[in-house]
Amino acid sequence: MESSRPSERVRLAVPNKGRIAEPILELLERSGLHVAGSGERRLIVKTLDPGVELLFARPIDIPAYVASGAADLGITGLDMVGERGAAVDDLLDLHFGEAVLVLAVLEESAITDPAQLAGQRIATEFPNLTAKFFAERGVSVELVPVAGACELAPHLGIADAIVDLSSSGTTLRTNRLRVVAEVLRSSTRLIGNPAAVVSKAAKVGELVMALESVVRARGQCYLMMNVDRAHLAEVEEVLPGLGGPTVMPVASHDDLVAVHAVVAEAEVYGLIPRLKRAGAKDILVMSIERMIR
Repeated sequence: MESSRPSERVRLAVPNKGRIAEPILELLERSGLHVAGSGERRLIVKTLDPGVELLFARPIDIPAYVASGAADLGITGLDMVGERGAAVDDLLDLHFGEAVLVLAVLEESAITDPAQLAGQRIATEFPNLTAKFFAERGVSVELVPVAGACELAPHLGIADAIVDLSSSGTTLRTNRLRVVAEVLRSSTRLIGNPAAVVSKAAKVGELVMALESVVRARGQCYLMMNVDRAHLAEVEEVLPGLGGPTVMPVASHDDLVAVHAVVAEAEVYGLIPRLKRAGAKDILVMSIERMIR
């Protein structure tokens, strides 16, 4: 692996595969951090920002790369950070890839509390987090490391319970498993090497701001409309704008103002007819790519 690079350049480790790999690349593109070239993906690639390069790695390895300084920043699941026990800074929750690491047993099992699993076998792809979970409760168990298809272990007699990642619960229900306890709530995070966060503060801050602006814009719309001054109070009463609407005069129309507001996308459908009834007209609805405070 390439180890030397200009001191001002930030190396960002991102997943080379897995369920969060494509959403992460889409997030980077929307933030303006475009990957240079369109050829075959390499281990380390440049971006159109000469101060940022990407390191493609397995999600489970990213926390270790960031903690060791092989990468300054990384994007991976909080579950991966916890499993590695990596000493990194949690810089930003990207609010996707949400999942819960759960302790589960067969539906017909009489177990309702983790303490009842003392001395029994737990199958998991997360042995460190599982060991910590039971140790904190003073419960001694036998760990059975597995590499995939964890939910089959109780049915095959390999284990009495599992600790596995669940995003919707569908896989657990399909395999007739019941959740006993939550071990960890996870989502995709931007993490940083503590030393690099300080020594490269300007560039790290720039990258955090770019990513955060995309995250903040998710699910938001920008509304623009014209309103007769006589109906302005009624329209303002209807708008649930982010920080309140912006009201501006319209040139050559003393009795007309332009009203702009940021609203939740989910509210737009019901909001438009209410605005029309309140006196708004010429309403435009626009998507928002980024929001920077």
